[in-house]
Amino acid sequence: MSRLPAAKRREQLLDVAAELFSVRGYAGATTAQIAKVAGITEPIIYRHFKSKRDLFVALIERTGRQTLEQWEHDLEGVDDPGTRLAKIIDENPMVSQIGRNGYRVLLQSISEVEDPLIHKAVSDHMTRLHAFITREIERAQEAHKVTSRFSAGVIAWVLVNVGMGYGVLTAMNVPGHGFDASGVHVKDVLGRILVGRDHANEKKPAPEVPGSDKNEIFEHEEGQG
Repeated sequence: MSRLPAAKRREQLLDVAAELFSVRGYAGATTAQIAKVAGITEPIIYRHFKSKRDLFVALIERTGRQTLEQWEHDLEGVDDPGTRLAKIIDENPMVSQIGRNGYRVLLQSISEVEDPLIHKAVSDHMTRLHAFITREIERAQEAHKVTSRFSAGVIAWVLVNVGMGYGVLTAMNVPGHGFDASGVHVKDVLGRILVGRDHANEKKPAPEVPGSDKNEIFEHEEGQG
């Protein structure tokens, strides 16, 4: 058993727990199994976490931090609000290499939300992600890249809800989800509706409706009232 600095050992235990929880479930994975895979004795786990529940909560919290850090990294140096929002739409953390296991663990909190500590961790996680996306949408609205008919907050919830749904179906290995017969992806639809981006059809752009702008779907509705 190799000795690691406390911070590195804690991260190792979180990595191992994420892997085991994502495969065996929160209820199915034990601290003894986590210790065995980590190559340590079980009591060492309790030097870093009071219980399996605290380890589970720490994973939810870390997953949220990693998502925000990844988005901030992806957006570094990108000034155009529409491009920034398009990048967020493209980068669903639930299906990324870094975030996949963490979010599969988070999904297991569905059966654990009666626990107040777990419920708070999940709620805080979603609130922070929603706040980040809301700020980006507000920037895009100020730059007239996204409709202002709806609040930035509710549009952000649309993205969170669609992203979560896509992530769940991906985790369930549902074949063919997210695409239509022509290969258009749900991300392309969101990009087109929100920021007028249509990269799925760059080689054969869709014809523009006369008098419409790049937010034609929402803006058309705005003109009807």
